[in-house]
Amino acid sequence: MRIPRFLTCIAMKMAFGSGASVFFCASVLTLPMAAQQTSGISSREPVISSSGMRLTSPYRANQVSGASFANSARTYALIKAGNMYLSLQDAIALALENNLDIQVQRYNPMIAGTESKRAKGGGLLRGLDYNIRELPQGVGGPGGPLLTTLGASASLSQVSAASADLAVINQQQTSLSVQSAIPYSGGSPIPAYDPFLNLAINANHTSTPQTSPFTTGTYNLLQNQVSGDGSYGQGFSTGTRFNLSYVANRYNTGSLRADYNPYTTASLGLTITQPLLQGFGIDVNRRFIRIAANEEKIANLVFNQQLITTVSSVIRLYWDLVSLRGDVRVKEQELETAQKLYDDNKQQVDVGTLAPLQLKLAAAEVARAKQDLINSQSLVDQQEIILKNVLTRTGAGDPSLDSVQIIPLDHITVPKSDNLPPVGALVAEALKSRPDLAQAQIEITSAGISLKGSKNELLPQLNVVAGATNNALAGSINPVPPLGSAPGTPRTPDPFLLGGAGAVLSQIFQRNFPDYGIGFQLNIPLRNRVAQADVARDQLQLRQSEVRLKQAQNQVRVEVQNALVTLRRARASYDAAVETRQLQQEALEAEQQRFSVGQSTSFFVIQYERDLAQARSTEVIAMGDYAKAKAALDRALGTTLTSNNISLSEARAGIVLRPPNPIPPGQ
Repeated sequence: MRIPRFLTCIAMKMAFGSGASVFFCASVLTLPMAAQQTSGISSREPVISSSGMRLTSPYRANQVSGASFANSARTYALIKAGNMYLSLQDAIALALENNLDIQVQRYNPMIAGTESKRAKGGGLLRGLDYNIRELPQGVGGPGGPLLTTLGASASLSQVSAASADLAVINQQQTSLSVQSAIPYSGGSPIPAYDPFLNLAINANHTSTPQTSPFTTGTYNLLQNQVSGDGSYGQGFSTGTRFNLSYVANRYNTGSLRADYNPYTTASLGLTITQPLLQGFGIDVNRRFIRIAANEEKIANLVFNQQLITTVSSVIRLYWDLVSLRGDVRVKEQELETAQKLYDDNKQQVDVGTLAPLQLKLAAAEVARAKQDLINSQSLVDQQEIILKNVLTRTGAGDPSLDSVQIIPLDHITVPKSDNLPPVGALVAEALKSRPDLAQAQIEITSAGISLKGSKNELLPQLNVVAGATNNALAGSINPVPPLGSAPGTPRTPDPFLLGGAGAVLSQIFQRNFPDYGIGFQLNIPLRNRVAQADVARDQLQLRQSEVRLKQAQNQVRVEVQNALVTLRRARASYDAAVETRQLQQEALEAEQQRFSVGQSTSFFVIQYERDLAQARSTEVIAMGDYAKAKAALDRALGTTLTSNNISLSEARAGIVLRPPNPIPPGQ
């Protein structure tokens, strides 16, 4: 059922309040039809659906929903008059809805679900993908732009020819696994937990020459046989395997000596095999089920780590864009100041109170300021290209987004103090909160479970096999007289064996002709070098994983401490940059007053203007560095999701219920 858009607006108003829903409703109601068509997506989470009736569904392939490459409605709702007005929270929401790295990880929990299903059926595990992808580094702030090398004055930018610099626009892949790329050994075999049913039916006609008629009464034994058999088997977590089989054969024979023709033979047998050494025990035989359950936990943790990685990178890219646009404003102010100096000098040169050389110096400064502005604006354009690719599914493939300019709505604010707990408490929080550490610990737990199967394979195979079979035979009296008797002489068979299928089943279930048997099977490998090598290697790889986990924990401590130092340094740099900018502003004003009374020259005024422009750029850089340092600390602590109020359920579904932030009036 299609819900009218005005009802959607009413629901949004009830959920979020009238103030927050005004812009969202207006945007939805005014979206073009093309945008509405691309936004008709209820969930980004893949869906597996079964087909067929309950009886036939095990033999039909499950259907996986197709991948969608349409952008969410939020993408177009944020665009107005050719600009995308983007707050930080909207940027994060777009990443959750559209980012393809996150979409790739949405498949992992479902893949882990197939692992559990496979293990419960008695199959071997196929493994998971532990790789996450880092977003491109992007242009960076004004102090470190893409493909550029800055001079000491951070003014002119020169394009670098080094191909290695292209790495900052490419994504990097990182494996979170602490295990070796070579898998652990399979260990002792697992019983097939899924029951199986085998059925067969055959019809045969045979003509067998006989060397003597003594046995069959004829030199050519003709026989028609219809046989059918069925078996049902299953394995259990104790290692027990049982097989129930039923075999029936109906004969119509040309033997003159047979008392029954046609006749039917049948048997119903049960065989139970129980390992006593290798393959014995619930703990050993359910190890893959336990490992698969751990893989489901790991898949969710890897998804969470991808979320942290992507959101943290989006925050960095967003604040870099804010810083770059702030640097553009600095360059615009620098150009305005240089142009004003040129205009003032021109007036004085025209009236003859200033030497023409001063005018040329001012003109050169205007040209330099224009070049700086062009370079700064080009860096903004480069950053926008990267952000569009990160925040949308179509990237540069959507013509409607190609010419859109991103306008950040949020501004960087540096609080007076951070009020952070001691470094020991921060490290303890990181060790507890980081999903990559939790995932590594579960991996080691699974490796220990797998090692039990490897050790069990060292044991000899000792199985007890018990079987019981009930047999039956029934048929009709052969109408042919006994060989050598007068015509009409009746046969005298046992009347107990007369009958058809009913008599056969009656004999089977009354156990008139039972067979019993029990035996032991022993297989002893005399040197057992393969199993010993597997166990030794699995233990070595487990110890390697434990060392890698310790390395990861130590690295987390380093990351937290480094992020804390970086945050403190960024705050100190910002405070120093603010003070420097204020002093440079005062120095320029003083020099301009001296120039106005003829006590200075354009050269010195230009120098002070450059110093002020550099101080302003440094302040912008320091603000951006602080914002990115704060995001880096959240990532090191593993608190990026909670710090930005991200719901895991919304992230999993790719639907962020919060409406877009309203565009400021006048935009």
